[in-house]
Amino acid sequence: MINVAKVWNDKQKDLKLWMASEKTFIKGKNLLFEMHSLLHDKKVYKTNVETFYDNLWENLNEKTCKVISAKETSILWDLWHITRIEDIISNILIGNKKTVFNTEIRSKLNIKITDTGNAMTYSDIELFNKNINIKSLKDYRLKVGKSTKKIIESLEYNDMKIKVKPEQLEKIKQNGGVVNNPKSLWLLDFWGKKNILGLIMMPITRHQIVHLNDCFKIKEKNKLV
Repeated sequence: MINVAKVWNDKQKDLKLWMASEKTFIKGKNLLFEMHSLLHDKKVYKTNVETFYDNLWENLNEKTCKVISAKETSILWDLWHITRIEDIISNILIGNKKTVFNTEIRSKLNIKITDTGNAMTYSDIELFNKNINIKSLKDYRLKVGKSTKKIIESLEYNDMKIKVKPEQLEKIKQNGGVVNNPKSLWLLDFWGKKNILGLIMMPITRHQIVHLNDCFKIKEKNKLV
């Protein structure tokens, strides 16, 4: 089972240190590729190495995907949450372009929400679990992973200190990334205080491993690890 333990924490420390220095930036960028690859389907980086994400899906059935934990999350919700956030952060705030998510993908996912899911209630998650198309969720995550990989490839050292702009936060609202609820709107304040390096640290890397870890806990509790 994944644990957000010393091995990942050490990688986070090295990532921040190396990408903050021009001398070690390329080294840090390579580490970012490595870490990001572990969070996604191996198809994203065209590797034969099994990733944390691949391991999660191994022997995982639909029933377990929909179990709602004591934290009031499910594996499907967690995967939607981290994918939607990565899509927003990578494309709007780092890449300064449109998200992968659009009306066509929303239709394929068969969900009503467009935001990160932070403000969803227990009953909202039940309905979400019931309706979401799992294959389309996997496809969406694959597309987001590939998009982020391209953005990482384009990053240069001088980009690291670029701060989030108010107009980018406004684009998140227009994109439906947040809803008018304090449990959702706080994200804009959180992201708005960061530069690109800060966004890479959280949520692009640490945030995702935390939620994947939660997914493994749900899987383990249901005797499927």
